[in-house]
Amino acid sequence: MKFSESEVIVELARIFAHPDPRVQVGIGDDGAVIAASQEQLVITTDMAVEGVHFRREWSSGYEIGRKITAANLADIYAMGGTPHHLVVAVSLTGRESIAWIRELANGMNDEARSCDCTIVGGDIARGPVVTISMTALGEVQEPILRSGARIGDRIVISDLPGWSAAGLYLLFNEINLSALKSNRAVECALAQFRAPSVRYSDAIGLSDAHSLCDVSDGLLIQGEQMATASGVRFVINSKKMEEHPHFQQLSALADEVGAYVWDWIGAGGEDHVFLATGVDLSGFEIGEVVVGSGIELQAITQAPKGFTHFN
Repeated sequence: MKFSESEVIVELARIFAHPDPRVQVGIGDDGAVIAASQEQLVITTDMAVEGVHFRREWSSGYEIGRKITAANLADIYAMGGTPHHLVVAVSLTGRESIAWIRELANGMNDEARSCDCTIVGGDIARGPVVTISMTALGEVQEPILRSGARIGDRIVISDLPGWSAAGLYLLFNEINLSALKSNRAVECALAQFRAPSVRYSDAIGLSDAHSLCDVSDGLLIQGEQMATASGVRFVINSKKMEEHPHFQQLSALADEVGAYVWDWIGAGGEDHVFLATGVDLSGFEIGEVVVGSGIELQAITQAPKGFTHFN
């Protein structure tokens, strides 16, 4: 083993240290103590497993730290909430260097600080692969649920999904990146897969939405979840999505590497764009809510296929 537990704890406490008047007891005791507020508490948890959600040969420790933190923060914002604190549990193999652990922690901390969020504790253990489980805590006045979609609502997205899936495709299929013409698209795809740049302010701008969701498992999967929870049908128009200013760039990359762009857009996850329904919302309109059940993607010749947790 390249480090001791006490060394790791000291390093993490140093990185995560931040003046926060809400934190009465932070890292170093059996539990963190946070001053209570008058708002409702919203809590979410995400897990990342090496070999499933990330590979160290593809992403730096810093990027992995940012990625798992973004997943948690996006979930709080998707509930109409504001994140304040995080706790994180990490299993390490014992073969990591202190430098890599420092990178991981700095990635977590920087993403958290971008939302004025503080990491207040957690746990470390030994395991066969690196596993990260993070829990975010926030406040919400009135939660926006997946079950709030109404017939007649417009369906909007905060941005075009599919870039993270494109990055995964390039790495998994060992595409010769230097031979590609779509250089800017390649850069965007790899960056979004390794550490998504989430525009959290987009969710704040959707505070009047009837329903809201963070797209982490795929647009069609989570659109169907929202439709089922709301007892309605989502109709998404692919022609409208093709009008998005980034669609042609993503589509050209898919064509160049022999991929189907709708697999990326419809079934790819981990972009953490926001999917919402409502009236006169900010964002890019892609469809409508109608009577019925399930979800329909209009005007495509082949149904997207993509990631599921259990095949």
